[in-house]
Amino acid sequence: MTANATQTHFTGPVFTPGDAGYAEEIAGFQTAYTHRPALVVGAVHAEDVRAAVEYAARQGLPVAVQATGHGLSVAADRGVLITTGRMDAITVDPQARTARIGAGVRAGALVEAAARHGLAPLNGSSPSVGVVGYVLGGGLGLLAREFGYAADHVRSIDLVTADGRMRTLTPADELFGAVLGSGGNFGVVTGLELDLVPVAEVYGGQLIFDTPLVDAALEAWRAWTATLPDTLTSTVAAVTFPDIPPVPEPLRGRHVASIRIAFHGPAEEGERLVAPLRAIGERLRDSVRAMPYTESHTIHSDPEFPHAYAATNALLTELTPEGLAALRGLTAPGGPVDAVVDIRHLGGALRRGTGVAVDHREAEYVVRVITDAGVGDAAPAGLAAVREALAPWTIGHSLNFLYGAGAAADAAQTAAGYAPDTYAGLVAAKAKYDPHNMFRFNRNIAPTA
Repeated sequence: MTANATQTHFTGPVFTPGDAGYAEEIAGFQTAYTHRPALVVGAVHAEDVRAAVEYAARQGLPVAVQATGHGLSVAADRGVLITTGRMDAITVDPQARTARIGAGVRAGALVEAAARHGLAPLNGSSPSVGVVGYVLGGGLGLLAREFGYAADHVRSIDLVTADGRMRTLTPADELFGAVLGSGGNFGVVTGLELDLVPVAEVYGGQLIFDTPLVDAALEAWRAWTATLPDTLTSTVAAVTFPDIPPVPEPLRGRHVASIRIAFHGPAEEGERLVAPLRAIGERLRDSVRAMPYTESHTIHSDPEFPHAYAATNALLTELTPEGLAALRGLTAPGGPVDAVVDIRHLGGALRRGTGVAVDHREAEYVVRVITDAGVGDAAPAGLAAVREALAPWTIGHSLNFLYGAGAAADAAQTAAGYAPDTYAGLVAAKAKYDPHNMFRFNRNIAPTA
């Protein structure tokens, strides 16, 4: 530990390279990239965060933040890393239908806490994702078409800015809308107050179709999404499972299509809505059923183990048969891109939010292509071909779904996540609140355009 760091009081643990526990503290869910900071502060409360930012400012050092490490792609080289996993307090107000959470709270813990009161957060597909990072990127959840982005349902933000000030932001504050959607560019969030929704049960699960039915399932899902109410949010994935013991026997080594359903409504109505998908043919698995919301993580069954990955995505105005065919030509078995393809149906309430930095709301679908991380921080081969194939229908991309490939995280890539006026406003806010770009280990908004 440096002499200056020892003069700063931290309640939580502090690590430098070579210390016992350093490697464990910097490890995250993403294993392709690892922070290598000069100093790690394991924050246990907001004052630790404030002290760490103040220390970094005095030393002229950049700051990175990590709760779970799911979204890590721009790894910190030296500088200060603040880990927030110990800040895991949750307070639910069932009358106001809100939750106050610490910076390290994971989605699964918030789901469980809210469920005790018949409520639910607007969480995503994985229970191990950090809520704050998810929300700062917009937050595209399981019930997104009914309730919109999670960022549209934030009541207040506790933030430490580059000047070492603790601020509590509400929608009336200049920084509030900039912070939501910009992924940590303006400071370290120490807590959020979020809306909860009165959802205790959903009708949901997976329909998995074997290789001969994959293309039929993709096309049927594409056509089916044009018929749905906003209370049903769905995705489809085309994935080749490895032939290894952790994969369930019926899926091992198979190329399949998995349609994932989340419907907030009566099970009988859900059965009627899903019937056209069941008519596609025999399923390898059919887990669609009424379930308590606490089981909603089974709808996607995202991997629970840390691993290496990279991904690109495209927000589309429409998903045409031609676009789907182009995507399959690149990513089907034997094609040039070995990847998982995940397509999410948008629209509904996602179109309606205002006041936060989440743009391209007119998109009807987001196509995500997830592949091995490749070598170093360069973009894996093939992702550019996917973007080019989808270009005729693309209006931008979601920064929250760009994984890995830190070398590609330039200003052009970041700007493509926003409308031009939004991006110009974010640049101006960055110049005002973080003029030295202290918070730059992200899809960075530089303080000068």
